[in-house]
Amino acid sequence: MSADLAQIGRALGAPARAAMIHVLLDGAPHLAGELARAGGVSSATASEHLAVLVAAGLATVERDGRHRQYTMTDPRIAQALELLGGPAPEEVTSLRLSREQQRVRRARTCYDHLAGRLGVALTERLVAQEWVDAALTTVTPAGRSALAAQLGIDLDDVRTGRRPLLRACRDWTERRDHVAGVLGARLAAHALADGWVVRKPGSRGLTVTAHGEDALGLLGVALP
Repeated sequence: MSADLAQIGRALGAPARAAMIHVLLDGAPHLAGELARAGGVSSATASEHLAVLVAAGLATVERDGRHRQYTMTDPRIAQALELLGGPAPEEVTSLRLSREQQRVRRARTCYDHLAGRLGVALTERLVAQEWVDAALTTVTPAGRSALAAQLGIDLDDVRTGRRPLLRACRDWTERRDHVAGVLGARLAAHALADGWVVRKPGSRGLTVTAHGEDALGLLGVALP
């Protein structure tokens, strides 16, 4: 991270910017308009807030025609914020906000992997099946075979690099670990591509579909 901690602290200090970062934690690109709505501010004010996040090294911006898209600068930033508890979402002042926070707690993305009750329940099932070890450091041979056969997730092409194949990420709502690393990213990509979950624009929360409930059930994952 190029920015110092004081600058990062100031950048996260405004509720609107914290709400924007909360959305950006999913690792996907978001239009400025989406982030303005998330922060509850006008487009002009959102531009000022987003400039602060970019200057602090928390977000990057790219032009897409007339539009600007913002993403989290580095997955390590997302992981650090998730570990610390994540920027607080909006204070619950309505039924809509209460439902959104329940949705985020049930299933969401943590940068590019699954989190919330969904992420933790899936992780615990992977451990129970001995597809991964309890410390979340190793994918077992049986796990590699099962992931390829049942989900089409082939890990044989993964080469040693900066990103580990598997690691634990502390879930800020459940206070337990969920799967991150390359395996976590591929599980999330599969869940989205196969329609287990769908995104809601401007939110980290994921909606688990009826098909997703069935697919998870076949894996032995019971989602509250």
